[in-house]
Amino acid sequence: MSNDTKRTLHLPVAAQPSVDSLVELAQLGERHGYGRAWVPETWGRDVVTVLTRIASETETIGIGPSIANVYSRSPALLGQTATTLQEVSDGRLRLGIGPSGPAVIEGWHGAEFARPLRRTREYIDVVRNVTSGETVSYDGDIFSLAGFRLRCGPPETPIPIDAAGMGPKSVELAGRFADGWHATVFTPDGLEDRLEDLERGIELGDRDPDDVRVTLSLTACALEDGDRARQLARQHLAFYVGAMGTYYHKSLARQGYESEADAIAAAWANGDHDEACSVIPDTLLDDLGAAGTPAEARALLEQFETIDGLDAIAVGFPRGATMADIRDTIDALAPEA
Repeated sequence: MSNDTKRTLHLPVAAQPSVDSLVELAQLGERHGYGRAWVPETWGRDVVTVLTRIASETETIGIGPSIANVYSRSPALLGQTATTLQEVSDGRLRLGIGPSGPAVIEGWHGAEFARPLRRTREYIDVVRNVTSGETVSYDGDIFSLAGFRLRCGPPETPIPIDAAGMGPKSVELAGRFADGWHATVFTPDGLEDRLEDLERGIELGDRDPDDVRVTLSLTACALEDGDRARQLARQHLAFYVGAMGTYYHKSLARQGYESEADAIAAAWANGDHDEACSVIPDTLLDDLGAAGTPAEARALLEQFETIDGLDAIAVGFPRGATMADIRDTIDALAPEA
């Protein structure tokens, strides 16, 4: 089975009881036929340690960070890390990288959020050069390396690199230079608009469209109590639009939901989190995820899967979901189901 089937798994972004719990969810996903387990890296456990454990305790499911930001590690270090992860996973790694945003990079990592597009482009170049096993001589605007070469053998299976992005130029960059685009918080119409930017990048890079894979991370919650599932999804969306800087707010506004994004952000800024949730209409909730009863969530997920140009959906979960909620959702939305 390919590791990049139509449905993959995006493990919870919220804190979990232990690394063991994340490994357990990846194993559950493997048993259900999900093609890959993506692991987020925010302000909790580091993604490399978690991916190593998952690789060691699974057999077939692919692994990948979603995403490793391009500021907190040097590209040479991430190249070494990717080489090692590819070895311990027997060739199952797909690398997801991206610039993240100022709230994370400046607020949490203490680094200047400067020239994110150029940095991402050069980062892809350097990681590819490092993982090739050849001596790296690279003279970019941001990174300059000379004489670096892996002391171990390069990966037998080349490591695909996906670039995350939300704006037109970042998505164009993914099409031009990366092996895939990793998308998040997109409506079907918004995704189709950005797919045009991806296609432009592919043309500029004179590349084969079949060589560039599109994965959408989609918040999902499938519970017998459908109302609770939808409320969890509302809380998740309100947090991202209201609390995570302006990145998701601006993206949602570009997709035709400017007034809703403004209302969510204003309520959250005033400390009224309940109001931030209440101003999210059902139409927006269904445009950005798959939440409800198992039957309702499956139907919404299948609508996203019909989007032309979308290769895989990474089934993710609301921040407030319990381990039982997550397991139930993985069960309900499994490819085999």
